[in-house]
Amino acid sequence: MHIPDGFLDTKTWVTFTIVSGFAAGAAARIASKKSDAKKIPMMGVMAAFIFAAQMLNFPVAGGTSGHFMGGVLAAVLLGPAQGLLVMAAVLVVQCFVFQDGGITALGANIFNMGIVGSVFGYLLYLLFRKTGRTVSVFAASLLSIVAAACACAIELAVSGTVPLKAALPAMAGVHVLIGIGEGIITVAVLGLIAKVRPDLLNSVSNNK
Repeated sequence: MHIPDGFLDTKTWVTFTIVSGFAAGAAARIASKKSDAKKIPMMGVMAAFIFAAQMLNFPVAGGTSGHFMGGVLAAVLLGPAQGLLVMAAVLVVQCFVFQDGGITALGANIFNMGIVGSVFGYLLYLLFRKTGRTVSVFAASLLSIVAAACACAIELAVSGTVPLKAALPAMAGVHVLIGIGEGIITVAVLGLIAKVRPDLLNSVSNNK
């Protein structure tokens, strides 16, 4: 889902750079007001975990592969603003150090995986929350992956890279399977945290 350089036209990547820049700035202001001291090292640990987890690919249909994104996990544990900042930090390092995702496409990638994947994913988690933590986390993780993939397809179509009627079903279809993997991993990680550090999950209700 990391868009490389050259896949987005100028108007598209400039627009998403501005949108993601404003969103990251707003998230930083919110996080600075609401974060307690314990969340600062947790953000670093979460960024490192997500970065490492994204390096591991798992096979999906048609010979393609997917990887864990981590947006919902970060948002549920830390809050949506902090989740966006964690995802942005991961994507910046991947872009500038490992050339995973283009520099001009960085704003779009942050929008897809940070704003859609983490913030929108957290809203989905709240929507399904009455069904219980396992179901709500799984559903939010799966749907956030599909939504991020659809956003990516729309960006490519708007840029004239690929027709929407081809990109949207292809991206959405394969990312349903990737989303299932995302949901399973997120539920498993939160289940482990619930056993060893339940206090971290007790603060979820304050992560707004």
